[in-house]
Amino acid sequence: MSDSDLSDTDYLRRYDDMADRAAAAVIAEYSTSFGMSSNLLSPAVRRDIRNLYAMVRIADEIVDGTASAAGVTDPSRALDSYEQQIRNAPNLRFHTDPVVHAYAQTARRCKFKDEHVAAFFRSMRRDLTQTQHTDETLDDYIYGSAEVIGLLCLAAFYADRTVSPQQYAELENGARSLGAAFQKINFLRDVREDTVSLGRTYFPGTEHQLNNAAKDEIVASIRKDLVVARGVIPELPLSARAGVLAATELFTELTELIDDIDATELVRTRISVPARRKALLIARSVARAPLLKGSSS
Repeated sequence: MSDSDLSDTDYLRRYDDMADRAAAAVIAEYSTSFGMSSNLLSPAVRRDIRNLYAMVRIADEIVDGTASAAGVTDPSRALDSYEQQIRNAPNLRFHTDPVVHAYAQTARRCKFKDEHVAAFFRSMRRDLTQTQHTDETLDDYIYGSAEVIGLLCLAAFYADRTVSPQQYAELENGARSLGAAFQKINFLRDVREDTVSLGRTYFPGTEHQLNNAAKDEIVASIRKDLVVARGVIPELPLSARAGVLAATELFTELTELIDDIDATELVRTRISVPARRKALLIARSVARAPLLKGSSS
């Protein structure tokens, strides 16, 4: 079929598909664990999660050094511009930026709440100005940078489903807990890059050095979050359950690896789950997910 044979609907559908593929390329480049886990989602959910991830990743790149490396002298202004573009994106059917276009499609389809997106950008903005945290500011930061991402993922999982307000509140608690756990795990894994390259210290009391006592306390809080998150995984629809379970297993394994090493070693080495172990955990998740007892299907 030549371009002259395409209808207006065909043109738009082709552009939508291209935008989705562009967003999928972002997660493939930046996250092996999330990329592998997203492969276990149903096609529609996978598309929406990848579109969301791409938006989040680009915001991260603005504040984490890529923009500055490219010669951007005012990353705060760049972030403001990107936030305005993203928060307005669902109101427009066409965007010249493929990732923004893909995100807009997903935001409309899944009815993302603007308050969640705004909270995310507030946390991103903090990375440009705040290098240390109190317990209170860290909680606020984790809510915006991770917990609301869990809530947005949940909106994608339930875009075409209806559950009771009580059940959805329980699911939201699990989604927030999983997001918080993932973020704290990432903080520990990336502690060297954050402190040396970016000059940030997220955990109060570790400004000068991460010691074993602090690490043990953080790992304990991660495990508590993971327990809460695991409690709702059986309630997730099958279209999302295996993917979420796999991601949870991968980050649980990463937590165990972090727990097993000395804090001084963690500062020197970025810990990762070996590829063969990842494959095993994912295979187990695929097998276990349908067997989990929940009310969703």
